[in-house]
Amino acid sequence: MALAAWIGVTQLLFVTAWTLYVVYLPQLAAQAGIPKHWVPWILVADQLVFALTDVLTGFWLDRVRAGLARIGPWMLGVTAVSCIAFIALPFAGASEVVLLAAIVVWAVTSAALRSPPWVLLSRYAATPSIPWLSTLVLTGTAVGSALAPYLGIALRGVDPRFPFVLSSVTLVATVAGLVAAERRRSGAARSEPQPAQTLSPSRMFLALLFLALGVQVHYSLNSAPRYLQFASPAELAYLMPVFWVGFNLLMLVAVRVVNRIGSRAAMALAAACGAIAALAAAVAPNLPVLLAAQFLAGGCWGAALVAAYTAAVALGRTGREGRFLGTLFAVLAAAVALRIAAVATGAEREPAFSALLPWLPEVAWLAAALLLLLAARRGPRPG
Repeated sequence: MALAAWIGVTQLLFVTAWTLYVVYLPQLAAQAGIPKHWVPWILVADQLVFALTDVLTGFWLDRVRAGLARIGPWMLGVTAVSCIAFIALPFAGASEVVLLAAIVVWAVTSAALRSPPWVLLSRYAATPSIPWLSTLVLTGTAVGSALAPYLGIALRGVDPRFPFVLSSVTLVATVAGLVAAERRRSGAARSEPQPAQTLSPSRMFLALLFLALGVQVHYSLNSAPRYLQFASPAELAYLMPVFWVGFNLLMLVAVRVVNRIGSRAAMALAAACGAIAALAAAVAPNLPVLLAAQFLAGGCWGAALVAAYTAAVALGRTGREGRFLGTLFAVLAAAVALRIAAVATGAEREPAFSALLPWLPEVAWLAAALLLLLAARRGPRPG
């Protein structure tokens, strides 16, 4: 549990670092002479680099981890390089080359903070404990995401060098604590037989892609306009985190659901309930109903991720967790890239596309649920 808690803190700090990056990138790009319209495409490129390096890192870990006594020291070394590149961003000044080079190094090396910590956790955790430990780790992601709107307000007018340095130093110190926690683990890594009955990887990741796309549209594109129908722009920073509050709290329920009915059925249930919650948010007649729908939608996304991470570990037991966890992170990054690209191209403002936006999350989540239910009919239930 201590190891999961440390990993959760690293996820919190990584999400915070990403928020800092997104908040300050327009300013840093302008200082380096990069036109404003290129900023969204830099973010898209970041997500594509994340996706590629997550998969490559996962496969690499599967190949070499038998020869690594511990994963933590490797993570600490790569994280240090990543943080040095991150610190360099606000010091790039007017140099376009230095800024872009620092971004590339940071994007590539930050892969050490995504799938490897989960691989580290799965190396020592028993399969039945994965849903609960996943909840602890995802809490860091949820808290970081909930704080993002507040950070955007709090950092107005703040010199970027201070938060970038503080964030990087804190992150390196936290990963050092994670390394110490790994060293305190007694004995060798846990060895378990691979479950005989598992969910098809292609179906699981396709369903996850539908879920992730639905969340990107629902939270990032639809939520703010819906809130603004009942509240003022100044209140958005206090309303948007409701989604992540639901994510955090309903994950606790998801642990019991996953353990009782299995990861595939739990993902399907979360997807179906999430579609209902998204529909309720789209047609909510007042702010209280909208808040309840957002809370439930966030909870369904949290439940789906708990089930997805549990399924990814089960698929890889043992020795192949890296490739499946890396692919999981790549799918999530691809969904973010598609959402940013839709905004950058102006597609979301096209009348035909904007008319579909309120209904896309429901369709995507229902597609995920049907895909998972179809898999259940064609094959045995995974453990």
